[in-house]
Amino acid sequence: MTRCVDLLVCVILCLFGGGLSFKEELSLSLSLSLSLDGKWSLSNSNGSLSLPAEVPGCVHTALQQQGFIQDPYFRFNDLSYRWIAFENWTYTTTFTVPKELRSKQKLQLVFEGVDTVASVSLNGVIVGRTDNMFRRYDFPVREQLTDGDNALRVSLLSPVVYASERREAHSAYRVPPECPPDVQKGECHVNFIRKEQSSFSWDWGPSFPTMGLWKEVRLEAFDILQLIQVSSVPLYNSSLSQWRLQVELLVDVVQTINGQITLSLPELDSEETFNTQFVPGRTKNSFTVFISKSSDVKLWWPNGHGDRPFYRLNVRGFQDGFLILNTETKVYFRTVELVQEPIVGSPGLSFYFRINGKPIFLKGSNWIPAHSFQDRVTPAVLRNLLQSAVDANMNALRVWGGGVYEQDLFYSICDEMGLMVWQDFMFACAMYPTEDDFIQTVREEVVQQVQRLKSHPSVIIWSGNNENEAALATDWFSIPAAQRPLYLKDYVTLYVNNIREIVQEEDQSRPFLVSSPTNGAESEQEGWVASDPYDLHYGDTHFYSYTLDCWDWTTFPRTRLASEYGFQSWPSFSTLEPVSVKEDWSYSSNFSSHRQHHGDGNQEMLLQAEIHFDLPNSTDPLKRFTDTLYITQVMQAQCVKAQTEFYRRSRSEIIEGKGHTMGALYWQLNDIWQAPSWSSLEFGGKWKMLHYFAQSFFSSVLPVGFEDDDTLLIYAVSDLSEDLKLRAVVSVYSWSDLDPVCTLKSDPLLVPGGSAVVLYKQPVAALLGGCGRCTRLTCLLTFHLEDSSGQRGPTNHHFLSSPKDAQGLQRPNITAKVQEDETGYSVTLHSTSVAAFVWLDVGNIPGRFSSNGFLMVTRNRTVSFTAWRSTSVTELSGSLSITSLRDVY
Repeated sequence: MTRCVDLLVCVILCLFGGGLSFKEELSLSLSLSLSLDGKWSLSNSNGSLSLPAEVPGCVHTALQQQGFIQDPYFRFNDLSYRWIAFENWTYTTTFTVPKELRSKQKLQLVFEGVDTVASVSLNGVIVGRTDNMFRRYDFPVREQLTDGDNALRVSLLSPVVYASERREAHSAYRVPPECPPDVQKGECHVNFIRKEQSSFSWDWGPSFPTMGLWKEVRLEAFDILQLIQVSSVPLYNSSLSQWRLQVELLVDVVQTINGQITLSLPELDSEETFNTQFVPGRTKNSFTVFISKSSDVKLWWPNGHGDRPFYRLNVRGFQDGFLILNTETKVYFRTVELVQEPIVGSPGLSFYFRINGKPIFLKGSNWIPAHSFQDRVTPAVLRNLLQSAVDANMNALRVWGGGVYEQDLFYSICDEMGLMVWQDFMFACAMYPTEDDFIQTVREEVVQQVQRLKSHPSVIIWSGNNENEAALATDWFSIPAAQRPLYLKDYVTLYVNNIREIVQEEDQSRPFLVSSPTNGAESEQEGWVASDPYDLHYGDTHFYSYTLDCWDWTTFPRTRLASEYGFQSWPSFSTLEPVSVKEDWSYSSNFSSHRQHHGDGNQEMLLQAEIHFDLPNSTDPLKRFTDTLYITQVMQAQCVKAQTEFYRRSRSEIIEGKGHTMGALYWQLNDIWQAPSWSSLEFGGKWKMLHYFAQSFFSSVLPVGFEDDDTLLIYAVSDLSEDLKLRAVVSVYSWSDLDPVCTLKSDPLLVPGGSAVVLYKQPVAALLGGCGRCTRLTCLLTFHLEDSSGQRGPTNHHFLSSPKDAQGLQRPNITAKVQEDETGYSVTLHSTSVAAFVWLDVGNIPGRFSSNGFLMVTRNRTVSFTAWRSTSVTELSGSLSITSLRDVY
């Protein structure tokens, strides 16, 4: 077994006396770390299974790696492998401790993450227990260690059985929901265990209640002082026009140390030294550095609004002139405010974020766990998914409260890329118990997570839970009226008296919301649970409707901020093929039904598509299946486009007291497995049509067109800081002809930075009458924005009728030529007619196109392809398929 010894902190103290040599002093005072990651042994409760297992890792991946099970995602294996979560499992390893570590005053066994309920024994002695996947655990083990082999054993209880037993022990009253809906094929009582809530199943994911050592395991040894965490939070005093930096050192100390701490930001010419005393035990030590007013502090900005420079904070500790502590960390300067204040012409309050004093429209999506087995979420997977968010012009992601607090790298990449993070605490769609032990482990969880994440500028808000205020207010769980005060009391106990209290004590630099959706300040006034948490005059909104016509913007809520909304689609065939067999390749197959975890979801997709499109009718079963996958993606893309554009154009308007919408976070960005869901990125990272659409509808300058009472309006939406002078350019095309029938231009108008302005308004009948040769059924519109230097933003489209009613739409017979040049690959298309929703697919070759799912109103168009692995013109040409709307019926 490979072991490594790392130097964490150098502590050289003169209190060891003058008789020691420099080397002896160094040896006595080092803080050393012995990694226990790598190969362990894993066995089940009766010993019938015994196998090697990687740490970090989990039981399922170990079983798969050793050939005991197939891919858990293959076909119906989520049901076949239910037994795994009902077993108890034990991880064991042996290790020897180098003399340098054994001689230290304090030795601690550190588990960064145990999933979930376990007892830990060392050389036959139980040294600790765990009950929370989201906590780090430190167990003192100096007395249990021996000079020879040390046997470490982690005995994990079945999370399903444990949750059920906790539920049984909670006999005073029920804590709903008892179980997930049958369609989710999940396990019960997940709210009784502090574990990834979606691991017991969700409406977009499988039930794989994991067990394992999902993060690092190590032995830490020190004589005097161990630095556990450095956090730094910049705060700005606007009245003094001065920054200050709050720095916290979380340390574990063996004996009292008197010394000095020097904090310096050399690039900002700021340095301060503090006399301090570290007392024995684990303590948090706070210091404040005032940044020189003469320094030009460069600010961190979200994607699309500026750069993201950082500064280096040097932390040094001294004892009688000797260096005892030396570390460096990044510091980003930015301010964040959640603005809830009266709005002229509207009851209620605003709800928007100001970053560095600038109102920012949140453009983005919701993040769920990227895999059922967290050890499979590699740095490459994270970077690919987050880069795809940035490439689609997103500036925000909501880390949803039913998953996990993401790994450090996730937040570091968000810092780097300018993705603001709305961070939920891990509570979702349920009531929760409030026994003392449950509250206590939650308190420790919250303290640790806030301390870990508060240095990240990307995190702009803490939110206590997902949808639990709404669940209580609108009675999701049929709670009798007489019992309602009991549940309200539990809700306030958990989220207000504990989580909120901790967050406000630990972090004064960013806002806290108790729930999402919520009425925010108004919910607080109503005792933390509003009578209607969906009131559009306050807070954020979650909104889903699968039966109303998604092209009809009047069905969407004119909310202050839309933090969840969306429609399902199926992933592409290349994503489904590896986890299915031929008999599964039908929309009505058992596999298609099994993969759908949202009640009536498969039917809802077709009903929504059928409103505006002809459904696929090929007599070839496989083509009919792949065409149906395509039409669900067309429907989803067009639906989310319509809704997002409505939110973006509503940023400057108040209509009937509603509006000033300042955020659109659709549900959801990524997938946890290969299945139908609301995602815009398939499992594996492939872009759905929706994600290509997002690249346009989240553009910093965007034309939005829609009809109101048979009148066409075109808005210019701008997220820029500077003002623009823009005109709308409208082109009218016949479905049967690639040459425009006519082109119309509006007068130029001033579009202030950060606003939405009407540029064009005309009755459709008058527009078509002035154009000639056109009716609603024979023609369609494209439009874009221009200033004196040319086109600004993407070209958009508006259908004057449902495409299924379009007259003159022909099969376009698109041909393609793939070429390679110095920048990569390009695909040049030639079409004989107007083609809607042109979709390029290169099967299982990973990568993305510069544009896809587009309306083709020109004879030729070239798009580029960025490959995520090496490929060739021959491979791409052989894999390329092209589908347009008229090709599927």
